[in-house]
Amino acid sequence: MNPDFSVAASFEVVSSTVASVAPDLLALSHSIHREPELAFEEVRSAAKIVDVLRSNGFEVTEGVAELPTAFDARFGSGELEIAVLAEYDALPEIGHACGHNIIAASAVGAGVALAALADQLGLTVRVIGTPAEESGGGKILMLERGIFDSVAAALMVHPGPLDIIGATSLALADVAVEFTGREAHASAAPEFGRNAADAATLTQVAVGLMRQHLSPGQQIHGIVSDGGSAPNIVPARSEMLYYLRAHTSEMLADLTARTHDCFAAGALGTGCTHQVRTVSPTYTELTPDPWLVQAYREEIVEIGREPLPVQWETVRPLGSTDMGNVTNVIPGIHPVIGLDSGGAVTHQPEFAAACITESADKAVTDGAIALARTAIRAATDTAQRDRLLEGTMTR
Repeated sequence: MNPDFSVAASFEVVSSTVASVAPDLLALSHSIHREPELAFEEVRSAAKIVDVLRSNGFEVTEGVAELPTAFDARFGSGELEIAVLAEYDALPEIGHACGHNIIAASAVGAGVALAALADQLGLTVRVIGTPAEESGGGKILMLERGIFDSVAAALMVHPGPLDIIGATSLALADVAVEFTGREAHASAAPEFGRNAADAATLTQVAVGLMRQHLSPGQQIHGIVSDGGSAPNIVPARSEMLYYLRAHTSEMLADLTARTHDCFAAGALGTGCTHQVRTVSPTYTELTPDPWLVQAYREEIVEIGREPLPVQWETVRPLGSTDMGNVTNVIPGIHPVIGLDSGGAVTHQPEFAAACITESADKAVTDGAIALARTAIRAATDTAQRDRLLEGTMTR
């Protein structure tokens, strides 16, 4: 790192760089929002992000980790690798109701701002495109396949109705259970049938009764994705999709075992068989790095935002994210950047509409600036720089 480096001057570079690329960042955010794509299908979205990064001097490798819509963009050659993570998958039917267009654009903005300082900071700046956060666990697959091996710190922001700095999330198991029975005429010969839809109903009853005995922080919710084809045919197949969540991975393991017993009860009580499959890799809980959290908090306040008080941050976890898996291996943060959503919350159509407003655009640029400043503080603090570098050598 350049010994004459000035942190204050670098912050000015960040602000001016983000301002200069803001038109491209906002155009990117709005374009991704207009063409929502589901998990592992984000072909257009990934291409749009890559185009902006390449136009700003990044070397981009596409299709990394055997995932066609993942990418790894790099700038600089310093020993300290800071990664800013982009998400860009959408939700079925309600599009970018989780605001991943904002995540992607803010990641690009932070990456471009840090690239302007990479040589002075002794950085390798990486913007890593991580598909399938909503379902599929893209980050988990990329973590397992070595994409993050040399990363010293991983940063990203996620939009929401409020600024929440030390945001937490729940561990998540994404499972499907299929019941198999036997068809029969529902009127003329029902005694020859074994009703797989009834197995699903019995499972719902068992799960519902189990809920009153769950520990605080354990959650279960699901849908029937297949319940038969016609009323006069005893259904020979049904399928249910469930999300199981808990504050910790240990609590999730307990909930998973109990839920599997409910599945077995549904099958046994109706004379059916059942099979459980894992839909996505298990998401672990977010474990944000305390030093990075505090640095980001100070920077977001400095640029004029008022985050939720610390004592309220863990009262309501923010669903689940595969960023949890990353933060359990690499120092990282996943704060929430607030926007005016008119009272709507994530995964509502009204929140999707709010993600391309003036307030959402400000979240893009503010998020980019705060992430870049946080990375600069880590790179210029000797103790923190050494800590982060040591982590890459011992991982």
